[in-house]
Amino acid sequence: MELLDAIHTRRSIRKYTDSPVDEAMVETILRAGMAAPSAGNQQPWHFVVVTDKARLEAIPAFHPYAKMVAQAPLAVLVCGDPDGKKWPTFWVQDLSAATQNMLLAARGLGLGSVWVGIYPEQDRMDGFRRLFGLPDHILPFSLVPIGWPATPFEALDRFRPELVHRETWNG
Repeated sequence: MELLDAIHTRRSIRKYTDSPVDEAMVETILRAGMAAPSAGNQQPWHFVVVTDKARLEAIPAFHPYAKMVAQAPLAVLVCGDPDGKKWPTFWVQDLSAATQNMLLAARGLGLGSVWVGIYPEQDRMDGFRRLFGLPDHILPFSLVPIGWPATPFEALDRFRPELVHRETWNG
């Protein structure tokens, strides 16, 4: 799939079929996440691949917007580790780029995914820490459920020229 097609047809997919996702596809998605830009190339990320149904089904108990996770064949928990990094305050941007790369890679492979926000909601972060045994210095940032979409993708034009400013705000 061409890159711009992937960008313009990517949607938040919350319904998946029962078909499993091939491990090679999972690695492709993780490689895309790790190819994201990061401040000073510090790569402050860690990824937890989750396929255990009991764990996936436990997530909506502490995350009110993660009900779709229970039916996904897998999810990737994207975590930050800013400790000891030269640019520790940029980890949020770095993990945002990694998450977006993963969403686009999934779309490019014909898979559906959705960005489930975790950080900075402390109750959600605590829930993920407990469920996945994360060390205290690791910050759960986002969760990306992945699966074969139960609904088709379609392109939408979201361009809004009134949000573009040239040279100055009132340009």
